[in-house]
Amino acid sequence: MKKILVFLLMVVPSLVLASGDSIKLEHAQIDATDLESLKRGADLFYAQCAGCHSTKYVRYERIAKDLNLSEAYVKENYMLNTEVIGSTALSSMPADLAKKWFGTPPPDMSLEARLRGNDWLYSYLIGFYEDESRPFGYNNHVFRDVGMPNVLAGLKEDLGEEKFKAAANDLTNYMAYVADPVKVEREALGIKVIIFLLILLIPAYLLKVEYWKDVH
Repeated sequence: MKKILVFLLMVVPSLVLASGDSIKLEHAQIDATDLESLKRGADLFYAQCAGCHSTKYVRYERIAKDLNLSEAYVKENYMLNTEVIGSTALSSMPADLAKKWFGTPPPDMSLEARLRGNDWLYSYLIGFYEDESRPFGYNNHVFRDVGMPNVLAGLKEDLGEEKFKAAANDLTNYMAYVADPVKVEREALGIKVIIFLLILLIPAYLLKVEYWKDVH
């Protein structure tokens, strides 16, 4: 018992100090059923992000189906380097050029929301600030010395603070969808399975009572 108390006295202060140094993340409003938000986020992603970032684990055909978009719309607005609707969403920038320009190839965004978390992504998108010491003139509150330029600076200037945050939330919502495109279907199926198991519990209990009545 004494060893446990000593261990806690050693560990807890360290955790408190670590949490004190952490950056407070802004909360993202994620709703996989909000198709309008997902569409706005997809439009923004392919207008501002897809030139450098791929989402190689999702196909254009799936995006069209899930977001209730026509194939013609997806081909015209999202498909930058292919004509095949069944293709995965790859970046149009060669990795070697990206590494030369930015120091490292831009990450694929397919699973970034799962890796970083939705709040981290949202805080990153709205967290750029001017820093003349950086090559592109910007730094980021949640990713210090980031190599990515602030590609959304013009959008923020055009929209203003509040509308820009709403747009960044739509973009985060879309990236959360890309990281888990079957979330809505999975949750709906989960509810059905739970209801089925609850119904199955009734005859199972009655059968148990019947089997054990002579024992009791």
